[in-house]
Order: sequence, then structure tokens, then C-alpha cells
Amino acid sequence: MMGAMTAAFAPPGPGQWALDRSHFAGGTTPICQWLMEESMARGMRRVFAEIGVPADALQARFVNGFMYTRLRPLLRPDHAATKLPPEPILRIVTHLHPAFRRRAKAAATALRSRPWVDVAHRWATQLRPAVIAENRRLQATNPEGLEDGPLGRHVAELLEYCRDKAELHFWLHGHDLGPIARYLHAVQGWGIPPADALPALAGASPSTSDPVRVLVRLRALLAETGAAPTTLDDVRAVSPEAAATLDHYLTDRGHLLVTGYDIVGLTLGEVPGAVLASILDAVEPPPIDDRAVAGALRSRVREEHRAEFDLVLGDARAVMDMRDDNGPSTYEWPVGLLRWALLAVGRRLVSRGRIANVELALELTPAEAATVLDRDAPSGAELTRRGHERRALAQLTPPETLGPVEPAPPLDVLPTPLDETVAMVRTALSLMGMAVATRPERLMGVGIGTSAYRGRARIAASSEDAIENMEPGDVLVVRVTSPAFNAVLSIAGAVVTTEGGPLSHAAVLARELGIPAVVGAAGALDLADGATVEVDPGVGSVRVVT
Repeated sequence: MMGAMTAAFAPPGPGQWALDRSHFAGGTTPICQWLMEESMARGMRRVFAEIGVPADALQARFVNGFMYTRLRPLLRPDHAATKLPPEPILRIVTHLHPAFRRRAKAAATALRSRPWVDVAHRWATQLRPAVIAENRRLQATNPEGLEDGPLGRHVAELLEYCRDKAELHFWLHGHDLGPIARYLHAVQGWGIPPADALPALAGASPSTSDPVRVLVRLRALLAETGAAPTTLDDVRAVSPEAAATLDHYLTDRGHLLVTGYDIVGLTLGEVPGAVLASILDAVEPPPIDDRAVAGALRSRVREEHRAEFDLVLGDARAVMDMRDDNGPSTYEWPVGLLRWALLAVGRRLVSRGRIANVELALELTPAEAATVLDRDAPSGAELTRRGHERRALAQLTPPETLGPVEPAPPLDVLPTPLDETVAMVRTALSLMGMAVATRPERLMGVGIGTSAYRGRARIAASSEDAIENMEPGDVLVVRVTSPAFNAVLSIAGAVVTTEGGPLSHAAVLARELGIPAVVGAAGALDLADGATVEVDPGVGSVRVVT
């Protein structure tokens, strides 16, 4: 019945909007819709001005629970330009209009001074420690122990905190994706495909591989005693060192969302079985000789471009760790804390007979979430209806685009600094899997790695199903993964996603952990669960064997 639901997909504003399922697959909750719509444009507007992108911002809007994005023009952003002016006029505007001249000056300064290097240093030495400290402060408050008034204020504080940190998240992403895209755009101009250039970035992200090394240490401690734990408490009982290592790991990771970006996703602490499996099957990430990879690439670049190659590759590697550590710290952990508080609200509402299911509290709007304990609305029936409708809408097949095509101006009409920053943005959106693009052939996508892998497919319409049912060596097939997913991804023999591109989180995690992957493989969720499949990253294919 729910599968037969229909809904109109109308543009959420002027211009053309592109479907983005790289983070939210559909059925997004009201709170996370608000969070994205409030924070993305703010963060991207700020960084676009700083690095000289001739666009106002990247904006998110939700239609029937699906996220659509639009690159807002710098001039008349709320007007849909379906036809470009004649090229001579376009050239005059982009060279002489004050807004474009300011952006051109900012772009020239940014490309020369490379502010992203300083931002990455500030992230490591100032911003990240401050965010972690604030996350820990908020985590120290157990929402279950608060009275109604303080709990409502705690939820309100978390909502504002999540919005602010999500804005920081997007601002940082402008400073990490920019230089990575600059590197990939540059090598394309020298005849090197991005697929060949991306391996040179592997090994530059210890924040991706370090959690796995903690699990490897725990496995070694178990091996020393011959213990065969069946629970996390069994792991703690092995030794004081094992208990301290596990508890420290969960203190900073237990509230991270690991099965998606929405508050309906589970946190790592809610899937102890997955944590235990990750410990028992933890494998040291493979050594990466990034210098050899970079040297081989450098030899394919003409001599006069090698200094530039060294610069752009160095910048891309310098920001990789920030790019991978940003999400868990500024988004998955804060939103995981918000989920914890909302579930405490839900338990209180269940105990008072106002709702039948704790998770109905996740259907609240931001305005309702902080005040629901003080008011009678919305009713349990209303929240139940919202949940049913949200899940039913998630089963629809949304259009790839909404609204009229907005033709992009050719790069050669832009002042020289701006043509490079525009190319950086286009490259980043494309490689993240966020741009309007032709869907690939079924079961074909972007390969990560070199060796083919055969194993049992574990198909999951949601990542929760994957974490609960996956066994070591299975081929994990999901729509998307999140950065915090590396704790459980490490037990997979291979990974397949239906969304995303070579810079998506699944691709980065697979590259860092040495796991074969194919990302953006349309139709992979239609495979039979339990079938033996071959994942061949060399050709970017997923093939059913039996």
C-alpha cells in the first residue's frame, strides 16, 4: 500500500535543482531537513567568498523527503536564467561587474596564498580540539536524568549546536574539497584520469585508519589471553588495558551516527554486536607507499608542470585528514547526541501514554522538540502519521532534476582566477556524486582498488540492516556509507554503493582501509541477498557469480 503512494515533485525554488542521495537517501526527518537547509548555504556562502567562487552558495532544499541542491548564481540568485546572454555581454559582466571583480580578486589571492593549508593546520591544532571538548561537555549530560524543563533546554541547546557545527562542517568542506578538486582538475589537464590520481591521496588520512588500529590492538590483547568474548563486557574482563582501551574508544565514538546521517540512524554504542565483530576481525590497514604512487604519477607529467604537480598534490594530501575527520567531529557526534536526547524525550512521552513508540520523538520538528514535554501537541497519532508518510515517500523514485535547466557559462568567458575556482567546484560536485549526471550502466560504477573480490552479498536497504546482519568477509551493498562507518566497514570483504563518486566517503574509506569497492553502481540494491558476487574495481563492475 505504501509502495503505491504518489506525490508531486515540484521545484523548491527558482532554477534547476539536482537530486543528491549521497547523504540522505530519502525519507529524511523534519529535524535533519531543517539542519541541512539552515547550515549548508551558510557554510558554503562563507567559503565561496573566501576562495573566490563566482557563485553565492550551494543550497539544499527537500522535496518529499529527498534532498535537492542548487548552485545559486552570484547575480540575481533567485531568478532562473534559462538562457545565457550573448558571449560578449557575458564576458563584460564577468570582468567588470563589482561582485565578479571582488570574487576574481579573492580567487587570485586564494590560489596564490592557499588558505586551505592554514585552515587544515587550525583544524588540527585549534578547531578540532575545541569541537571535541564541546562534544564531550554536552555528552557528560545524561538526558535521562534531567527534569522536563532542563531536558527541553538541553534539546534546544543541542539543536542550535548541531546547526552551528553543521555550518562549520560545510565551511571546512570548502577548504578541503577545493584543493583536492584543484589537484584532480589539474592532472586531468595533463592527461591523467582522476581514477589514476586518487590513489596518491591514500595514506594521508590517519583519522580514517587510526580507529581500526585501536580495534587491532584490542584483538591482539584478546589473542594474548586466548579469550573468546561474546560480549563487550567479556572484552573488558580480559584485562585492565583491554577495558581502558575499549572504554576510551567508545567514549569518543559511542555516540557517533554510524548507519546514516539522519537522526533515525543508529549510533555506534547502539550496535555492540557490530563493535565486537569489528574487534574480532580487525586487520591492520595495508601499508601504503604514497611516495612511489606519487612518483609514478609525476613521471607522467611534463617537466614544466612538475612543480605545479608537487604543489597541488601536496595541498590535497595536507587537507585529506581534515576532510575525513570533519564529518565525525562536526556532524555525526553532535547529531548522535541530539538523537540520544530525543530518545530520552520519547521514553518520557511513552511513560505518560502520549505516544506508543519511543522513536516517534524523532518525527518532531525542531520547534516542537524543545517544547513537546510542556505541551499537548503534536499527538501520538500525528507523529505516527508523519512516520508512515515519511517512510512511504522514501520508496518513491524521485526525478534526477527539478526545474528548468540553468546553463553554466563557459569557463573561457571568466577572468582567469575564476575559471579555476569554478572548475574546482564542478570537479568536487562531480566526484562527490552530487552533480547532475547521466546514470551509469546497471551494476557499473567507479572502482576503488585493483584486486577483484568474490563473496556473499549482504544487501541492505538501510545501513542498520547491514550492521546487524553482516558477517566478516561479506560484500556490503548499501546506498551510501557515512565517515563514522569505518568501525564496521573493516570487516567487509568488499563494498558496493549505489550512490556517490570517487570522493564519496565510501570511496575514501575503502581506499584508506585497502578494501575493494565499486561506488555509484546503479541497481546494486536489487541483487539477491546472499548471492555470490564478484566486485571488480579494475573495471568498476559488480557481477553475480551464483
